[in-house]
Amino acid sequence: MSSDHTDAGDDAHNAFVTEATIEGNDDGPLAGRTIAIKDNMSTDGVRTTCGSAMLEDYVPPYNATVVDRVLEAGATMVGKANMDEFAMGGTTETSAFGATENPAAPDRVPGGSSGGSAAAVAAGEADLALGSDTGGSVRNPAAFCGVVGIKPTYGLVSRYGIVAYANSLEQVGPLANTVEDAALLLDVISGPDPNDATTNDGGADSEYAAAADGDVEGLTVGVITDLIEGADDDVVETFEASLDDLEAQGAEITEVSLDSLEHAVQAYYVIAMSEASSNLARFDGVRYGPATDSEGNWNEQFAAVREEGFGPEVKRRILLGTYALSAGYHDKYYKKAQDARAWVKQDFDDAFEDVDVLASPTMPVVPPKLGESLDDPLQLYLMDANTVPVNLANLPAISVPAGDVDSLPVGCQLIGPKFGEETIIRAASAVED
Repeated sequence: MSSDHTDAGDDAHNAFVTEATIEGNDDGPLAGRTIAIKDNMSTDGVRTTCGSAMLEDYVPPYNATVVDRVLEAGATMVGKANMDEFAMGGTTETSAFGATENPAAPDRVPGGSSGGSAAAVAAGEADLALGSDTGGSVRNPAAFCGVVGIKPTYGLVSRYGIVAYANSLEQVGPLANTVEDAALLLDVISGPDPNDATTNDGGADSEYAAAADGDVEGLTVGVITDLIEGADDDVVETFEASLDDLEAQGAEITEVSLDSLEHAVQAYYVIAMSEASSNLARFDGVRYGPATDSEGNWNEQFAAVREEGFGPEVKRRILLGTYALSAGYHDKYYKKAQDARAWVKQDFDDAFEDVDVLASPTMPVVPPKLGESLDDPLQLYLMDANTVPVNLANLPAISVPAGDVDSLPVGCQLIGPKFGEETIIRAASAVED
């Protein structure tokens, strides 16, 4: 394997933070394919910034497991993809290296936090990409950029070498132009890893690429009515057209209501921000992050490093997470959020007793214009309403293009039971066809 890297900035949509070439093996299932790697995944000898000034010059001494696996499978890495800072955001506008543009509409956001990965695939700058999905960060940009994105079951893919945002929620997932290509990449990266105790062999006998056969005869698809009510009318109309296609191919469509989803967004953000406040404590200018010239005691220097290194959205989430975990508020917020999470999981488990797949629009809106969402964080958080329940329940989901609204992509989200990737891939390939 060989490598070379330079600062990025010349790519058409600012999809990359660092242009880098690392050639994989000469043969393998991904031979001849190029791949973009989200910039929160460690790459030996190539800087890994997490879209943050805090890690602008950080160069890891090892590869993340998923990076090793794609290189061993023959892929050639072409760059580290731009992302929301520390994966905190849904538009790839919080990156310290500038916003990424949506190739489908350059005045619009590409979604986030894996917006650079999705944009690279949509623009033809990479055949494949890896993103990470904590609350929709693969599916959101896949929907907004008109590509395919898979969020695997928690534990199916190793997180070793991923800079953590919220450990109990996030998973690495593939992005590609077709369902079969995304499934092929999932075949490569999935499986147990001795370096990650959360992985297991739940999908050991699965063949994901082979499942993209479009055969949905007899499949029962439950439409989550709770996730349609708040979506734009045009988005719902486009999504329902994809359901009509599934029904025409032999699937049975029924409606499902999950009462717990009313509390999913609130529970997700309490849990995610709490875990983030703990994970990001290591960025102190001693363990990670740039040293400071600030005078004073350790606490003052610690504050100076974080003030300079973190952007506004990261600071907001650290503060909210620290508050939720603080003495006197832990039971009031964090414990209740975990109770709500258990309710969400139970609701999904109950629903899968009657249906094979659950469906909703991936995003309730079309891609917002650049700059439109930054001044309204609450509205930005609510935009995740259709994706975060999947992460709370640790289930697999896929976003597949369903059509356009005024030339802006709309995604169809298909959710499966635990380790039900083959079923959602089969259904997604029918939507795609």
